[in-house]
Amino acid sequence: MLKSAIRPVVAGFSSRLSHGVAVRAMAATSHAEPNLSIGGSEVHGFVGAIGNTPLIRLAKLSDETGCNILAKAEFMSPGGSIKDRAALFLVKDAETKGLLQPGGTVVEAVAFDNPQNYNHQAKRHAESLENAVWTNQFDNTANREAHIKTTGPEIWRQTNGKIDAFTCATGTGGTLAGTVRYLKEISDGRVKGYLADPPGSVLYKLVETGKIEREGTGSITEGIGQGRVTSNLAPDLELLDGAVHIPDVESIKMVYRLLDEEGLYVGASSALNVVAAVEVAKRLGKGSTVVTMLCDGAYRYQTRLFSRVWLQSKKLDSAIPDHLQKYVVLP
Repeated sequence: MLKSAIRPVVAGFSSRLSHGVAVRAMAATSHAEPNLSIGGSEVHGFVGAIGNTPLIRLAKLSDETGCNILAKAEFMSPGGSIKDRAALFLVKDAETKGLLQPGGTVVEAVAFDNPQNYNHQAKRHAESLENAVWTNQFDNTANREAHIKTTGPEIWRQTNGKIDAFTCATGTGGTLAGTVRYLKEISDGRVKGYLADPPGSVLYKLVETGKIEREGTGSITEGIGQGRVTSNLAPDLELLDGAVHIPDVESIKMVYRLLDEEGLYVGASSALNVVAAVEVAKRLGKGSTVVTMLCDGAYRYQTRLFSRVWLQSKKLDSAIPDHLQKYVVLP
């Protein structure tokens, strides 16, 4: 039970692994099992508060499409991110395997292309330390397991099984793979799964055509899109029913729409997921129910997403409708 007092050493990926602070807090409250209820309403500390996030009906978009567009509010996890789920399971997995002892160090990173990549540097750094573990979130399937055991069951319960499709983007692949796997199995294959993909990723073309080929040259979104199939995604790639390519202009527009129409202050990756959910709902037709993920809040990206200079540098300022320009509050 998460007995380690962890000092995270995060190589370039601290914000996406719940800022490292979240990992420390998981260890500090390690006496708790995740989602353990006390008296029907309370949970044990930080770790117990991970998961069981609300499923929010996006009213305006649901009305527009004639469907139910639902989004899991992962920004309400204690570390403020969907990464809380994976981080918890990765740390527990390391402890169970005897790779991490009390007082140990957790090392994590991003991306993959060459020996100087942060991922490989993180692995080498962990190997150079006593009592340290590189959790390897991209290819450690404890990440995927987190969503098979928590995210999928929560969505099924919250919708009373009345869900037609699930869609989200992938970075590590754990959320999409684990959630789709669970929903497919419990619904006897009825629930459809769709990949949401930003520009610059190879996964859209892979799912749609079977070829590894980049669609676009890069994206404003962070932590999603891939140049390879991770070990978390690989076992469930064949379960996907399709993919949706989402241009940055649609993602940034949705950032502002969600703020204005739903009061939801979320980042570009979350907005991309919502755009994908709308597209999937249109494909399935009126009356369908589509679920996606609100990965984290916009506060981590606010100096960019709401900056006139930054938007202009990305040629995205004109993508924001006139009535939403009032939210561009930074120079």
